[in-house]
Amino acid sequence: MSRIGYRRLVAVALVAGIGLTGAACSSSKKDDPGNTSSSSSAGTPLDPKTKVTISVDCEPPTTKKAERQQWIDDVAEFNKTYPNVTIKSKDTFPCEDTDKFTAQLQGQSETDAFYSYVTDLNQVLDAGQAADITAYVNDKTVPNLKDIDPNVLSILKDSGKLYGLPTTNYSMGLIYNRKIFQEAGLDPNSPPTTWDQIRQDAKTIQDKLGSKGIHGFFEYGAGNQGGWHLTSALYGAGNDVVSQDGSKASFNGPEATSILQTIHDMRWVDNSMPASAGKAWGESQKAMGAGQIGMYLAAPDDIPLMVQQYGANYNDLGMAPIPGGKTSLMGGNDYFFKKSDSPDQIKAGIAWINFKFLTLKKGQFNYARNKTDGIPVGLPQPFFFTGQSKATDTADKTQYATVPVANYKSYVDAQVPVKGEPPNAQKLYTVLDTVMSGVLSDKNANISKLLSSAESQANQLLAAGQ
Repeated sequence: MSRIGYRRLVAVALVAGIGLTGAACSSSKKDDPGNTSSSSSAGTPLDPKTKVTISVDCEPPTTKKAERQQWIDDVAEFNKTYPNVTIKSKDTFPCEDTDKFTAQLQGQSETDAFYSYVTDLNQVLDAGQAADITAYVNDKTVPNLKDIDPNVLSILKDSGKLYGLPTTNYSMGLIYNRKIFQEAGLDPNSPPTTWDQIRQDAKTIQDKLGSKGIHGFFEYGAGNQGGWHLTSALYGAGNDVVSQDGSKASFNGPEATSILQTIHDMRWVDNSMPASAGKAWGESQKAMGAGQIGMYLAAPDDIPLMVQQYGANYNDLGMAPIPGGKTSLMGGNDYFFKKSDSPDQIKAGIAWINFKFLTLKKGQFNYARNKTDGIPVGLPQPFFFTGQSKATDTADKTQYATVPVANYKSYVDAQVPVKGEPPNAQKLYTVLDTVMSGVLSDKNANISKLLSSAESQANQLLAAGQ
């Protein structure tokens, strides 16, 4: 299972009562600026002669032999430039377990450079455990900084201060089965980009292939997946789920009504969806892997998961941008720097993360090595580069591709602006589950009533700061 997939499962399991990582900032947030240096040296790269030791977590487990060896090899190569930096690698899998992560923050026992999900900033700041790295990060310490999507960096900022660096990310889109499209007489190189087109293509698939047990579209109605997908759909339409200040719900509008009506009609008028809505994460991936559905909303990390666990073929899977294409819900991973780090430890941590995760042709972007080691090359993630870095990355992926890069062209070319999850995301998803479930389980569902009821619940949740 992918790390992102694990996070979704953990979030679902913890939704009833635990203070989740996506929670809004509380009044306990520490205002201490951390290790920000006022001297001019803060913005200079680490002196290679500096002797410093840093601990770093998320070293790949021994069960992932290729990734583990790459990490070891990269530390050795990094030490050719920084021979006096000792990296103490911590093997953790999953790299973040919500309970353990919370306990580490409370006990101040995290590593000097510590892995997290991009939605964790508020929790880390509330615990007072993040160093302000604003003065340390520039085009000298992170040469590709200018080409990192500012929307990605903004999720790691608070009050204009930068606290983390991204390592990978996903942007929601539409995964579709190219083989099914072709069998139904649809053009697999022209996937749908609007909800009307999705409905039309789903009906065509159902009409042509329904007798084989193949459905045109799949959607969730439980397990926080329905709410997460509805949020993704609303982002695609250019909507927010909560107001800008996070104080009240903003999803009850014409866009939500239109999207839900389309989903309702696919289920009850066209019969182009399964009779039962998905309940648990993994059902859509399993069905797509078995060639039983034509489309569903997803992130790119689902593609290798379906191949490795559910028998799909890379050649059969394509990806298109989120319907509407206005904004896309983003998730992913990053590293923060412990509040107690010395300036040299922060510099060393930034130097390592820059080498391993942010330098083209090195570390995770060493596609020639990945191809040799049997790690898939060509998937549309990480997806945080723009400009020349994006062009170089795309060319490198294409050169060493082991998966069909052209299958993701419409998704990559769209470069839909990304936006992070709403505050109290998991609890809001629980509320929005009721809307999706209502539409998918009741032919006579009153969409307006479902949205109004969910709006009231969401407003109570946001008012209570829960």
